[in-house]
Amino acid sequence: MATYKTPCIFCGELIDRDARFCKKCGSRTPFGYHCPNCLKPIDRSDTVCSSCGRSLSTQCPYCGSSTFIGTGQCDSCGQTLLIHCESKLCGELQFFENKKCTACGKPIKKAAKQIEKIKKGVK
Repeated sequence: MATYKTPCIFCGELIDRDARFCKKCGSRTPFGYHCPNCLKPIDRSDTVCSSCGRSLSTQCPYCGSSTFIGTGQCDSCGQTLLIHCESKLCGELQFFENKKCTACGKPIKKAAKQIEKIKKGVK
């Protein structure tokens, strides 16, 4: 049976259409952007999510510039905007402004501490 591959929107690597991440660049959304709150597909030209109403731009906690949230990294400095869920059973990457994990539903309370650890590693 023939399988068709589709290019990752970030690096162009050809990957299976049912892949959940890109094996080359590690993107968790290789075929499009998703809202970090409700996980509905979004477009880079959108200003708010049409499903939940969340603004699709935020201020980067590292460089302070305004950035699109769909990529998971700052457009200016390239730093990640993702943190790990605090649940030991989950650990999924989540957007740093999320109040609860989109995978397991547990509250995320220590986002600021995770961001500070990343900042210290950068400097």
